[in-house]
Amino acid sequence: MGVVMFYHLTRSSLAETVAALATRALAQEWRVLVRGTNPAALDRLDGQLWLGPEDGFLPHGREGGPHDADQPVLIGQGGPVNGAQALALIDGAEPTAEEIAGAERVWILFDGADEARLATARAQWKALTGAGVSAQYWSEEGGRWEKKAESG
Repeated sequence: MGVVMFYHLTRSSLAETVAALATRALAQEWRVLVRGTNPAALDRLDGQLWLGPEDGFLPHGREGGPHDADQPVLIGQGGPVNGAQALALIDGAEPTAEEIAGAERVWILFDGADEARLATARAQWKALTGAGVSAQYWSEEGGRWEKKAESG
């Protein structure tokens, strides 16, 4: 069973954080699914990742193409059809118990300036830790990512 890691975004953008986490996952030879609830936000993230630095290109694709199963990083609203071992959840997307059990990592990323997303993340933390899932809370308020809490 993987660890669920909550990332409270206060300085880095969503695209920067997804790129950093996905790059580390790919270095471990894990595939990644980035799942959200808002198609327009997923399209924006996809576009931002294409505009990343040339030397830091993140191989990825948007869900719905003929090669979804082959994508190292797949961005969409569905399940891990690409065999993802890491799952990045944005815009309040929820993990299933099966996904948590089968993943190496589950990242829940949320914007600290968005009260609704903050409330959703708090509810997710409470539900997951209450169910006995190992979870970590990471914040970048000091200018770099720091683990602030751990459960399980």
